[in-house]
This record gives sequence, C-alpha cells and structure tokens, in this order.
Amino acid sequence: MQLTGNITRESLMTLEAYAKWRKAHKPDIIAHRKLRSVGLGDHVNVQFESEMTIRYQIQEMLRIEKIFEEEGIAQEIEAYVPLMPEGSNWKATMLIEYPDENERKRELARLIGIEDRMFVEVEGHARVYAIADEDLDRENDEKTSAVHFVRFEFTPAMAAAVKAGASVKLGCDHRNYPAHTSIAAETLASLAGDLK
Repeated sequence: MQLTGNITRESLMTLEAYAKWRKAHKPDIIAHRKLRSVGLGDHVNVQFESEMTIRYQIQEMLRIEKIFEEEGIAQEIEAYVPLMPEGSNWKATMLIEYPDENERKRELARLIGIEDRMFVEVEGHARVYAIADEDLDRENDEKTSAVHFVRFEFTPAMAAAVKAGASVKLGCDHRNYPAHTSIAAETLASLAGDLK
C-alpha cells in the first residue's frame, strides 16, 4: 500500500492486487490501528485516522462489496477521504463501548453531547475541542450515537509543539463522563506525523 498523501482511484490497488497485499500486510494495519487508538476511561475509544487507515478502509469496502466500476470507487473515496488528517488536524473515529445492550442504551441517553466535549490539550496551550460529525448529526433528543467522527484543529504553534515533543492529553469534560489521559509517547510520535 503506497502512501501518496492523496487517495485517488489511480492510487488504489485493483481487487486482485489488494487480495494478495492484504494477506501479507493485514497484521501491519492492525498494529498501526492499535498504535493510534487511545482509550479514555472505561467506555470511550478514540481511533485516530491516517492515510493508511483510510486507504485500508476504502480498499476493504471495495473488496467486501466487490466494487470495481469507476462510479462505485469514486463514491467510496468521497465517503472516506474527508476522515483523513490534512496537516493541521487530527481526525478520529470515537467509539462509545458498552457491551451490555441495556447499559449501552441507558448510557447513550446520559451522554448526549459527549462528542462536543472531547478535547486535546497540548502542553502549554489551551484545550482544543472536537468538531464533531460534520457529515451528519448522529444524535437526537433521546440518545447519542455509539460512533462519532471528530476533528481536532491545531494552530501552527500547537502543531510545532507536538512535533517538538510536547506532551498531549486527550480528555472529555462531559458532566456524565469526565475523563482524561496522557497520550502515550509512541502513539504521539505517530500522530505528530499527521501534522505539517
């Protein structure tokens, strides 16, 4: 899988080439995803996206759906490319995880608005709150969704601090889910590569 900084139809593998590549490289993708996942408290997992994760997701959708026509490929690219970081931000899939169905239903009702209370705090800088679900609203008056897409925008000074090795916290100040954690050094090193 060649990373080019820009996902186009021409830069994706054919279904046949991807099937061969996938067998050899799936463990690498799983390791990359794990490296870029940050648990927040017991029930929130934030999976920071990258060109590699988005390219993999597109290739997987093409494989699963057996899409090989130009229009279908374009639709998958259009759906997933907006989730790729653009140099001044981190983009992530936020998962609210409660294994028990009844508990999940109850907690999703208590956590309305949680996606807007997620933040990243770079050492020496003010908190940056998530810009959530830009593609569509994922909650209603009764509950929030178990999946949200969030974007954290950085000033050039914040990006420079991250690249220079500043510590970074991921947190949430929702009244029903207050939590924060320091992002591990190896995860931060990978995330720093998303910033220009």
